[in-house]
Amino acid sequence: MKEEIQLQDISLDKVFEKYELKFKAIADKKRLQIMNILTQNGSMCVCDLVPMMDMAQSKLSYHLKILLDANIIKKETRGTWSYYELNQDELNNLLSHELCCIFKPTCC
Repeated sequence: MKEEIQLQDISLDKVFEKYELKFKAIADKKRLQIMNILTQNGSMCVCDLVPMMDMAQSKLSYHLKILLDANIIKKETRGTWSYYELNQDELNNLLSHELCCIFKPTCC
């Protein structure tokens, strides 16, 4: 009697990887603080975020890069400065219909 081998759904793997990156990015107190500041103030220059976060610019840039790589924030360069703002579309998608369908098929 042959045992059936279950094939893994590769498309779901890609979805899981995408959400893993996003949830890892926001699973940090400092990054949540950055997001909160951007929520309250809108687009901000990194030079204005440094004193508000009370951390070195290099450390702040590290956290911003993680949020940027996860598409949680957007960056616009103006001259020599970078301005950051929340990516509202991406934040709305974190608990999106797509994610809901993965864990609650009845909501699809």
